[in-house]
Amino acid sequence: MPILEPDTEQSMDVILVGSSELSAPASPAPCRGLLAHEIRVNQRDIEDVCICCGSFQVHTQHPLFEGGMCAPCKDKFLDCLFLYDDDGYQSYCSICCAGETLLICENPDCTRCYCFECVDTLVGPGTSGRAQAMSNWVCFLCLPFPRSGLLQRRQKWRGGLKAFCDRESNSLETYKTVPVWKREPVRVLSLFGDIRRELMSLGFLESGSAPGGLKHLDDVTDVVRKDVEAWGPFDLVYGATPPVGQACDHPPVWYLFQFHRVLQYARPSPGSRQPFFWMFVDSLVLSQDDRRVATRFLEADPVTIQDVCGQAVQDAVHVWSNIPAVRRHSALAPHDELSLLAPDRQRTKPPGQGPAKLVKNCFLPLREYFKYFQQNSLPLYK
Repeated sequence: MPILEPDTEQSMDVILVGSSELSAPASPAPCRGLLAHEIRVNQRDIEDVCICCGSFQVHTQHPLFEGGMCAPCKDKFLDCLFLYDDDGYQSYCSICCAGETLLICENPDCTRCYCFECVDTLVGPGTSGRAQAMSNWVCFLCLPFPRSGLLQRRQKWRGGLKAFCDRESNSLETYKTVPVWKREPVRVLSLFGDIRRELMSLGFLESGSAPGGLKHLDDVTDVVRKDVEAWGPFDLVYGATPPVGQACDHPPVWYLFQFHRVLQYARPSPGSRQPFFWMFVDSLVLSQDDRRVATRFLEADPVTIQDVCGQAVQDAVHVWSNIPAVRRHSALAPHDELSLLAPDRQRTKPPGQGPAKLVKNCFLPLREYFKYFQQNSLPLYK
């Protein structure tokens, strides 16, 4: 292994992902380039410097690596750490949650990326170039040794990441990520909409394997707690209203109430540390009052996920979930929602285009908790 160590009423978000008075002197602007000099020459404690931007205005400590973190970088980290690209890797650097060119860890069980600037600043100048030239680069959370230059991973960083998210975020409680060697295949209960195809394409269901990883139910009218407990236990419960314009036997809010009822049956026992996730998707058929009820029952605020082509919104759904990062999407303008609900639009909408297609990538953060199966080899950097 090569060593790199050198010297509105309800909040709704969306995912696409002068004064003349005297004031105190402004704090010096953060300078990332001086970070190594401050620590090595000026003997400044790395915990007193934001390792993401170089600021001395430290708000908290970085959860993965030794070092401080200022308030703006903390907010960016919470927003972006669990965002993933279509290739299954994190969208942003695991240190600063920014970066343009990213190194990708070649460990087949890892999904993390690191920007060139963080690597060169914290490990040593030119390190990113040497890593890029390697045929099999392994990241700083996967290496057998804890330190590379100034970059040192924290002990028990998985528990630290959970504590960081719970402390600094106002969202639902975050589960502790699971070490690769302890991850099990995900067990899914899919209500009213089958997400087998989406999960299989993301690697959560092994191709050609027995269908034991996913239980799909179209109608749960007669389902009782004993049934769910016999089928389970489950790690993920998914439910959705029918797409706009599709004939159905029940009013839209029925799907919400039934999902909530079955979700209570599927939850792990109180005090369990088992990661357990859920998602309910509204295909724009719930009324505003129904959405308020969903927020109250599910104890989570909805987000809007859009399918945008050019400047036009092709489709959209409202989503309630406790999956990390299912929070950052742009709000759907009222005229766009009216356009999607227009009768002529419903008639011309392609058949079979359901909500699962829009929320597919929202399942990618589950790779931190459950086993997945690699579909193909991916490049070293992007």
